[in-house]
Amino acid sequence: MKASPHSPTGQAPFISTRTPLSRRHFLRGSGVVLSLPFLDAMLPSFARGQQASASPLAPGATPRRLVAVEHNLGFVPRNFFPTTAGRDYALSPYLELLKGHRRNFTVISGSSLPNVVGSHPTEVAWLTGAPHPASGSFKNTISLDQMVAAHLGTLTRFPSLTLSINGNTGLSFTGGGVAIPPEQKAANVYKQLFVQGSPEEVEAQLLRLETGRSILDTVTDQSKDLKRKLSTEDRERVDQFFTSVRSLERNLEATQGWERKPKPVVTVPTPVDPASNGLLMEKEKVMFDIIRLAIQTDSTRAITLFVSGTGTPVIESKLGLTITEQYHGLSHHGKQPEKLTQLQAIDMQHFKNLNTFLDGLNESKEGSESLLDRTQVLFGSNFHDANSHLTTNLPVLLAGGGYKHGQHLVFDSMNNYPLSNLHLTMLHRMGITEKSFSSSTGTFRGLEMT
Repeated sequence: MKASPHSPTGQAPFISTRTPLSRRHFLRGSGVVLSLPFLDAMLPSFARGQQASASPLAPGATPRRLVAVEHNLGFVPRNFFPTTAGRDYALSPYLELLKGHRRNFTVISGSSLPNVVGSHPTEVAWLTGAPHPASGSFKNTISLDQMVAAHLGTLTRFPSLTLSINGNTGLSFTGGGVAIPPEQKAANVYKQLFVQGSPEEVEAQLLRLETGRSILDTVTDQSKDLKRKLSTEDRERVDQFFTSVRSLERNLEATQGWERKPKPVVTVPTPVDPASNGLLMEKEKVMFDIIRLAIQTDSTRAITLFVSGTGTPVIESKLGLTITEQYHGLSHHGKQPEKLTQLQAIDMQHFKNLNTFLDGLNESKEGSESLLDRTQVLFGSNFHDANSHLTTNLPVLLAGGGYKHGQHLVFDSMNNYPLSNLHLTMLHRMGITEKSFSSSTGTFRGLEMT
């Protein structure tokens, strides 16, 4: 080959003559189309890289559960954060409403999610820790509850429940960062959990599941021929991909098993959802009730609830005073006394509702423990203070779950401790021994399991 006159070395540039595999490559068979993952063979050889793929570790067998509740307009900080630390801390005004559970929860100061900045958009990263959610190129990552669902989802009828009040978005995101649409009506959740379909409806659902089960069986010959043409790295990648599909098929088989099992029978009637978005507190109570029922019947192990203040109009709930402005406007109170008084009344009712929820879990027994002992309840916000849009030093409360509670853990209010470390600890409490989660640097310091 002659040297190129444009080459500074006088050498001809190396050009790949191997035709790359199309990025739109599919395996086809019996009407089934299976899209392959991105492979090195889809790039010219000079542009190839390597991708690492870690296999998930096996979960533990202990039946534990996780509930995460986010309020996207925060709480008045001076009423939430205690002024003293340790186990003898003085309860703040809001925590005073939970005093019956003082030994059942830990309150945390000086913690936040690294690089999760950008005002209101941070609400979608509260359970993922994905950085820079306000960025135009932002892509979310898997949420804490979906990591639990990935490991434990086949053990219950529903891998997870994603709920929302007055918001079209939720807290749950898939491994690819795709938002899972939330359910906003408790009555619909009740129907899914406890209303048995007719025999015809059950069989129709089973047929739908059966259709998606044996995808790989229809493309076996093509996959063998394809693998002979791939590099060692690509063959490993395809094997991992096929393993994932097989895992999905096993999950479908497990789902079929649940379809044939009768749903739990409960004596509680179908909840009535408040018709107005202004009845925020009534909506919250109904959602807490349905969450408790889902836990009592072991219908799922992972539940998220997103309470959208930005989607709430003027609150109509009875709070002992008249609310005159939309929730969002009150959160930007500018330290005006009248607005602060109304906002504090709203905050206090949220904590009263939380207290009632914790009461219900604590009063329900599962063996020698209460459901609260078995259920981690993460309660907080993506804002320290919505009035100033601060996303550091977040209000965090962790109740139940079998920890040595009854303390106020205080970290540096300026150089915050990673909240993602708490996410990792919560995974470990579920028996999921991941080495890291999101931006975690280790498990959460100062929080011990019983």
